[in-house]
Parts: sequence; C-alpha cells; structure tokens
Amino acid sequence: MRNKSIHSIDADNLLRQVNKPARYLGTEWNAIHKDWEDNPARMAFIYPDLYEIGMSHLGLAILYGAVNETPGMLMERAFAPGPDLEALLRGKGWPLFSLESRRPLAAFDVLGFTLQYEMSYTTILNILALAGIPLLAEERGPQYPLVIGGGPGVANPEPVAPFFDAFLLGDGEEALPELLALVGELKKEGTIGDRRQVLRAIAGRHGFYVPALYQVTYHSDGTVAAVEPRQEGVPERVVKRVLPDLDAAYFPTRPIVPFLEVIHDRIMLEVMRGCTHGCRFCQAGAIYRPVRERDLEVLLRQAAELVRHTGHEEISLTSLSTADYSRVEELARRLAVAYAGQGVSISLPSLRVDAFSVRLAEAVQRVRKSTLTFAPEAGTQRLRDVINKGVSEDDIMTAAGEAFQAGWQAIKLYFMLGLPTEGEEDLLGIAALARRILEQGRRLAPGKKPTVTVSVSSFVPKPWTAFQWEPQDRVEVIRDKQRLLRSHLKGPGLRFSWHEAEVSFIEAVLARGDRRLGPAIMAAWRQGARLEGWSEHFRYDYWAAAFRETGLDPAFYANRERAEDEVFPWDHLDFGVSKTFLQAERRRARDGQVTADCRSGRCSGCGVCPGLGVEPVLKRQEA
Repeated sequence: MRNKSIHSIDADNLLRQVNKPARYLGTEWNAIHKDWEDNPARMAFIYPDLYEIGMSHLGLAILYGAVNETPGMLMERAFAPGPDLEALLRGKGWPLFSLESRRPLAAFDVLGFTLQYEMSYTTILNILALAGIPLLAEERGPQYPLVIGGGPGVANPEPVAPFFDAFLLGDGEEALPELLALVGELKKEGTIGDRRQVLRAIAGRHGFYVPALYQVTYHSDGTVAAVEPRQEGVPERVVKRVLPDLDAAYFPTRPIVPFLEVIHDRIMLEVMRGCTHGCRFCQAGAIYRPVRERDLEVLLRQAAELVRHTGHEEISLTSLSTADYSRVEELARRLAVAYAGQGVSISLPSLRVDAFSVRLAEAVQRVRKSTLTFAPEAGTQRLRDVINKGVSEDDIMTAAGEAFQAGWQAIKLYFMLGLPTEGEEDLLGIAALARRILEQGRRLAPGKKPTVTVSVSSFVPKPWTAFQWEPQDRVEVIRDKQRLLRSHLKGPGLRFSWHEAEVSFIEAVLARGDRRLGPAIMAAWRQGARLEGWSEHFRYDYWAAAFRETGLDPAFYANRERAEDEVFPWDHLDFGVSKTFLQAERRRARDGQVTADCRSGRCSGCGVCPGLGVEPVLKRQEA
C-alpha cells in the first residue's frame, strides 16, 4: 500500500463522516499538486497538531513553496487528525494520508515534522503509528521514509532522538531542497536502500544532525558525561544553518488560503528574523540570532503579491519583535496608505512596552482592536532587571496611558511565575501594577469601563538561555503562587488567567531532557496522550504512569539546578551563542545587571557573529 493513493478506499466517503472535512481536502486556493512520477524526491511536511494550528505556521508556507518551486521534488502536507478521523482510520485499518494526493504517509521518501512545542511530542508518535511506520528509527528498514525534524524544538531534540533519523538546525529554505536533491541522487544511483549510507550522507551536510551517529554516556549520578560521534568523519558539533541575506531568500507570495477559519487567518509578512533584546529566559531570542532585516522595497513588493494572490483583509508584520524593525513606521504607513481603499488593514502582533509601539499601532489600525497586549514579564523593576527585560515601570505606565487615550478599553499583560530569584514581593508587584494601570484607565477614559487582564505562564528553563541551569518551581509551589495572585486580582475590571502547572512541568522535563526520556514519551502515548497542546486533551496521569513504568524521575530534569560545569544533552549542537556568554549572563542576572541591546552598537559578546561567520543586517534609512 506504500505507493497507493487512498482514493481506492473512498476517502471522500470517509471525510463525509468527520466534523470538519475541510481540514483534509487539500484543494484550497494556491494548493500545489505536482505530478508524482515527474518528481522522484517526495516529502510530506507534517505539523503535529490540528489543521487550524498548522496552517497558521509561516514556516510551513515558506518550505512548501521553496520545495515545490524546485524541479524534481515535491512537498505535500499532513496534520494531526481530529479524534473523529483518528477513530475512523483505526476502525477501518486505513493509514493517515497527505492532503494533496491522499497517498499514505509511508509512500513518501521523507517525512518532515516541525517541533514547535514540546507538548506535541506524543502527537508525533501518534502520527507515525497512524501512518503504519515503526516509531523507533532503528526499527525502520529501507522501505520506510526518512523522518526528520526542524524548528525550535531542535535546540534540544534529545528526548525525541530515538524516533528521528535526522534533525535540521536553523533556517530551512536552502537546506531542505538540498536534502531532497540528495535523496533524488541516491534514488537515481540505487543506494537509497542502504540506510547507513544515507544517514552518513545526510550527516555530511551543513546543519544536519543524525542522532544514531552519536553515542551518549552518563555519570553515575545520572548526568550526561559526553555526546560523541560513533565514527570518524562525523562532526563533533553540528552547526546551525543561517540565511545571511533574507532579501535573496525564498519567500512565498502565493500561500495556501484555507477554506475554514484558522488561528492566523491573514497575510504574514516576515519583516525580519532574530531579536537583540537578550531577555534571559527567551530561547527564541538566542537561537534565531543574528537579526536580519528585509529591505523595505522588498517587503512592499511581497505585500503587493500577497494581497493579489490571497484575498486576505489583513497584513500582519511578523517577527519576534516587529516594532524593532528599523523602518517599521515607514513600512506600516506606506502599507496602510496603499491598501486602505481595498479594505486591507495592517497589524503588529508583537509590541514593545513603550509609547512608540502604541502610537504605531494606532496609526496603522483603522479598526480599533478590542485588546492591546504587552509583556512586562515581571512585577517589579528588580526582577525585570534580573531577566534583562529592559523596560521600566514608567515605560509600562506611559504605554498603557497612551493606549487608553487612543481609545483602547482593554489591556492584556503577560507575566511569568517562578522566574529565578522571584519572591513574594515580585508576585504582589504583578497585582499592584495591574491595579495602577486599571486606575489610570479609569482616569483617562471617564465614563468607560476599562479592563486589565493578567495572564501568567510558568517559567520553563530552556536550552540556550542564561537560565538553562536554573530549576523550575515544583508544581505545588506554582499552584501556591497562582492562588496568591488570584486572591489579589479580584474586583471589577480585573481578570486573571493562568497556565496549568502540570503542563509547564512536563514541558520543562522535555525541554531539558536527554535520550532516556524516549521510552517515557512512548509510554505516555500508549496511555493515550496526544494533542496535548489543547487543555481538554492533556492528562497528567498519563505522564505520571509513564514515568513510573520507565523508572524515571521527572524532577531530575525539571526541578534540579544544574551545576555550572555540567554537560548538557545539547552541548554537541551549535546555535552560535557561546556557553561562556550565557554563564556570564546568568551571573549578571544574579547581580541585577542589565546587558545592553547590541543594536545600540555595543557588541554583547554572545559569539554568534564570529562563530557562525554572519553579521546583523539592519535596513536603516540612509542619511
């Protein structure tokens, strides 16, 4: 059945029996259907969540276009099935299929999963099982596809290493077509069936990590002793891929337009990659360095093509920190002027906590948003300095005041619980700051009913951050802190939301884990874990049973402070940021010292530019 379409098993009749068949049609506007026989290198891009989440992912659109516009190769899509389709597939014994050709996933040469969130790992296993593919890479013969992973989870892929043949570190626009070209060459030569030779060839390509070619050893206390190549010719450290010039890089101007509403149902115009703020808890700010901006004229041309080819009514200027783009004001103004007559609005999904961001949002948004969101992250200036947030309370109050005066009635504030050095005064500072903002809103908007929503997540120590050595608070401590905040955030105009403590705990286990967690992930999946990014599907008891079954102590991974000289499971991977720099940042955090943004012209010494041989790209207006 590997090379057959499931048309023969009446997929149309199957889809008539599910709640949202539009998730699985594959016939959306701008979907690409390439001839199977004319393209010998075939890949399925799999987003391990529901269609509505996956189709909101810009990376999918970029890689889908980059591969499909290259002769000799094709890419189709697949997503996690909803529970209704999964039950039907299991009941009938039918395999999970791609959208475009409805071929079983096992028919492809490569299956590429994006690792966006640790809580998707059990869903990855579920998808492989539904596809009829052995979960463990070592059990797959040459008749099965190569399974590769990319995305931010590859910052530490070790917990899922047993399930993957390879991982791609860094940017994929050039690397993925290179991989498929290699697959095409090996098929032509007739050597694609030699799995060992294929993996060696992949490991020889810049940015690709093949876990089977590395051996992990451990100390008697359970910590990692070393991760080393098993054979000569395999790099000791795998260095990430970086696109130095985004202007010359591929960007899709004919993205797929879904039939049903998705999470981000709009044009996504990527203005830059990377962030230089250096928040010490932020993994994305570290692994996506250096900052690379797109030229203003390039963005205007891309926007024109996107409007023409999609029919969307909103252009979202996307990046980790869009308001930092050197010419953001000019770009937003020119886009607003150009498309106001066509009913197309401009949005800024990420705002700095400053008045400039509010004024910019006001200038480009013709229809007032109901809520404006800021992320102070911590409730006191001391703790904001510890995490290197780089904003003062005056900044926060001024930005909120500008928002109320500009007509916004609702402010949402994001904070983290459990940050290193956090005390009760920092928690009470969250409630006090929220009340001050609410009172200010009432003064500035008399007769209105402003609201302030406080949303708190739990700190998860992530690889490649200054806080990767720090412990996470235990679940019962997180719950106590949530209760304390809840008791101080009552009253008219105040709202409070929080993340489930157990979810954050499992996220921390997987974020800092090693290969020994593979059996626990499998055990949790067998218990029934899947789609765990959705609160209604998460069951902590599945994980508790999995840890008991495998004899692992999850607190060893989540709640233990790491020694300064400890070898991390990801130390053999290289995202450019030096461990020495991160150690120095950890010490500066303990001393409450702020590190300046390197956009100011002062290098912070993170090691990315000399280590990767790249430089920041800023498109400032010529004087």
